[in-house]
Amino acid sequence: MSTEELAREQDYVTTLYRKLDAERAEAQRRLDETLQLTGGTPQARTERDVATTLYTDRLAQLGSVEQGLCFGRLDFVPGHAEETTYIGRLGLFDSDDDYKPLLVDWRAPVARPFYLATAASPEGVRRRRHIRSLSRKVTGLDDEILDLTAADQGQDLGLAGEAALLAALEQRRTGEMGDIVATIQAEQDRIIRAPLGGVMVVQGGPGTGKTAVALHRAAYLLYTHRQQLTTRGVLVVGPNSTFLRYIGQVLPSLGETGVLLATIGQLYPGLDATGVESREAAEIKGRIVLADVLANAVRDRQRVPEPVLEIEYERELLRLDRRTCVDARTRARRSRRPHNLARRLFVSDVLDALTRQAARRLGEDLLDARDVQDIRAELAADANIAAALESLWPVLTPEGVLDDLFADSERLDSAAGKLLSDAERSCLKSGRDARWTPADVPLLDELAELLGVDDTEARVERKRREREDRAYAEGVLDILEQDEEIIDEELLRVSDVLDAELFAERQQARSELTAAQRAAQDRTWTFGHVIVDEAQELSAMDWRLLMRRSPNRSMTLVGDVAQTGAAGGARTWGEVLSPYVADRWRLEQLTVNYRTPAEIMAVAARVLAEVDPALEAPSSVRESGVAPWSVTPADVAAELPGLVTAELSAVDGGTVAVLTPAARLDEVRALLDGAGDRVSVLTVERAKGLEFDAVLLLAPDEIVADSPRGLNDLYVALTRATRRLGVISTGSTVPALSALG
Repeated sequence: MSTEELAREQDYVTTLYRKLDAERAEAQRRLDETLQLTGGTPQARTERDVATTLYTDRLAQLGSVEQGLCFGRLDFVPGHAEETTYIGRLGLFDSDDDYKPLLVDWRAPVARPFYLATAASPEGVRRRRHIRSLSRKVTGLDDEILDLTAADQGQDLGLAGEAALLAALEQRRTGEMGDIVATIQAEQDRIIRAPLGGVMVVQGGPGTGKTAVALHRAAYLLYTHRQQLTTRGVLVVGPNSTFLRYIGQVLPSLGETGVLLATIGQLYPGLDATGVESREAAEIKGRIVLADVLANAVRDRQRVPEPVLEIEYERELLRLDRRTCVDARTRARRSRRPHNLARRLFVSDVLDALTRQAARRLGEDLLDARDVQDIRAELAADANIAAALESLWPVLTPEGVLDDLFADSERLDSAAGKLLSDAERSCLKSGRDARWTPADVPLLDELAELLGVDDTEARVERKRREREDRAYAEGVLDILEQDEEIIDEELLRVSDVLDAELFAERQQARSELTAAQRAAQDRTWTFGHVIVDEAQELSAMDWRLLMRRSPNRSMTLVGDVAQTGAAGGARTWGEVLSPYVADRWRLEQLTVNYRTPAEIMAVAARVLAEVDPALEAPSSVRESGVAPWSVTPADVAAELPGLVTAELSAVDGGTVAVLTPAARLDEVRALLDGAGDRVSVLTVERAKGLEFDAVLLLAPDEIVADSPRGLNDLYVALTRATRRLGVISTGSTVPALSALG
């Protein structure tokens, strides 16, 4: 590339950054002016709050796209509507030239040829240019001439922007995931821009970019369906907190800051489940049969006397018999209301029976209807009667029920019955942790559905406040209209564009959080779209929770059944989804491995063949020139630090991961304490979805033996490296790794 061409692109990119800086300064100026406004009418305060949110969001968006603002250019054939289009992270316009586009958002339809155009189907593109930059300086250009006389376009994988792609893949890893917006390939673009509705499964092997595609899809959907999804929000579910930290900067770098990122363990408001339990206990909790166990546990708390309950009331005894309570319980259950809401029916029927009994003693022939109502009210307020009702049909919380269930053998035996074996029930009791675990969260969510919340009094209070707000709004509008100076018969009055109800709603919305922030606090929130990464790991109870969050079944599920490590995870996608959408889901496949070099993938493919001979490993786009190696040290503790140091030197500033069996985790972390922040010591489970320049795999035979799906875990471990792989054996050799030198 000529120096002159590089200089011209540098000039244009500099112009874009000047525009970005100008827009940022203007947004900051408007925000500062807005924040200085105080007082005023309710409508003015509402407008001020809306403007504050608008400018704050815009500043966050403009600040997040600093790196790699412009990364591409399309030159079209003569006669095309556009001659040249620059592609970047967000759209910028020339306000001095009728808002001519200076930079087109990568998600806009006009930008799509940047990812899809080929020599066979150029889509009007004459030349596609990839612009590489560091900070605000253009460092390189890669051009592709797309015409029918061009030579073979890269490898037979059909790569677009091959030079730019390979340059990106060779970059050192930093411990945070980067976006792929500049190098999206055609098979990835098709998935990213797929229609919003329905359930789409993205099946892809290691390194195929499943996670990156999922995050770019979130950004694309928010851009394309802004109004719909800004209101309901987008949920991105990851496998663990390490993974969420790893991907945390991708969406902001794509100009989106309003997506809720969470693990399953974070989807119960007020709780971040970090407790630890055995794999066996987690697997049992994830079974669908637990829904029946929990339903039984709730029904067990709806008791009746055996045979009579005597209650002291005003120095006399009222007798509550079994038949009365059975009838009241049956009526409450037939209402199909959640436990805490059905309790009102049960209590009402029991109070009616007790009222009749008390009235008979006083001489019911001498009492009128008002006297009877007074007796009923007094009974309802009596502490002894309240305690009796609480013992028969208590107000329950999900946390209380689940804690009691696992702590009390009799309760668990009664609820589980023949649904769980003696050994399984024992596992649930012995595996208790003082903290809630991720596997507990779907159970708490299930119980919240079964129990419900009796918010009758809260709803009455809310209605009262709404009436007051509406009355206040009507008064404000009356004052505003009286102050209007009508200078033209066609002048709109305030009431023509803003009625009291709408005005009241705006008043209530002044302090509202974003959709993502509100959703994080509301268990019953339903999202406009749900994206799940490593979806193959979810249990049956996890799926029940997620489906409640997505009643419209608008979901993108990414994963690889060959990498399923959880005992209760997916074996096939149809098995997972059929209870919820039958066969109404579509499958997309990613077949190209962008992460793992061919040398490492050849080793992983041998493991995959042992998992299932029918499964096919994805094709790698590159070779590293470094063969995977294996060593069997006489003393792991003595030699491991030196091996790590050597790998750090080999990757020259990159990252190194030591993947270890869970039983060795603390030992290895202690050995490598002080190795620096470029070294991560993880179990295979915690490494899912992550990538490192070099991986040292410790004791593969123990990893295989650790779980019923040990070979799947080994396959995952082998495919975390982008450049180098070393295997440190400590015991028997895993057959699939026997060929390593």
